[in-house]
Amino acid sequence: MLEIQSLSVAYGNRIILQQVSLVVRAGEIVAVVGPNGAGKSTLIRSVSGVIPKTAGNVLISGKDLTGLSASRRAQLLAVVPQAHQLPEAYSVYDTVLLGRTPYINWLGQAGQADHTQVRRALEQTDISKLADRRVGELSGGEQQRVLLARALAQDTPLLLLDEPTTHLDLEHQSGLLNLVRKLSLEKNLAVLMVLHDLNLVGLYADRVALMVEGRLHAVGDPQNVLTAETLSAVYHIPVNVIPHPDYGSPLILPDGRITRPVYKQTGKSSLNRPGL
Repeated sequence: MLEIQSLSVAYGNRIILQQVSLVVRAGEIVAVVGPNGAGKSTLIRSVSGVIPKTAGNVLISGKDLTGLSASRRAQLLAVVPQAHQLPEAYSVYDTVLLGRTPYINWLGQAGQADHTQVRRALEQTDISKLADRRVGELSGGEQQRVLLARALAQDTPLLLLDEPTTHLDLEHQSGLLNLVRKLSLEKNLAVLMVLHDLNLVGLYADRVALMVEGRLHAVGDPQNVLTAETLSAVYHIPVNVIPHPDYGSPLILPDGRITRPVYKQTGKSSLNRPGL
């Protein structure tokens, strides 16, 4: 469904992505991980066409994105950005309806099919009750679900997500990723998703693309990529990796040998802590 071929991106003399090649198949979730500054978000933005590529190709269903109009591109891929300034005065319903822009006629009139897709997206993300609320009144977590609903309303075969669990509590992290997993299977979606939480990656990703300094360091299933040796080297911190007791997925834990701060006791119950 998505094929990235030797993709490179540069800002002036600074190379951000270097010869990245990756395939995301229909019905598959590929998680992009790596240290800060590795180029993860740039990869998402370049695939979506927001950032121009320096070299390489991005193909969706065999079609080169470079030769497609913005409207046609938006019918093939939807993006849930890492952070976005949503129109605060818009209602949630109207914001999600923006996802139907590639399909609305030249008069700008939404049809019955468009409203059906919006209502379905609101239900899928559990924000139907917020439909009439203004976006500016919502919490960060609620706004994140609005972004996902807007992307789902586009009804595309490819979904790109950049840190979709930002601002979400544990309940909604699980709910959102379970929804993405369900949709990837039921609708045969290809999903490329940036995540920082490696334990969530182990639970939800079919394959993992580990990036370091703009290059792909490793690609494979979570058990083969999320190893103690690899992660310790890439993140420069000792970690332990054990099988999850219920699911068998990699469970990443900080190594117990990490040095912790030691405070001097200055009285019966007071500690000489910085700032106290």
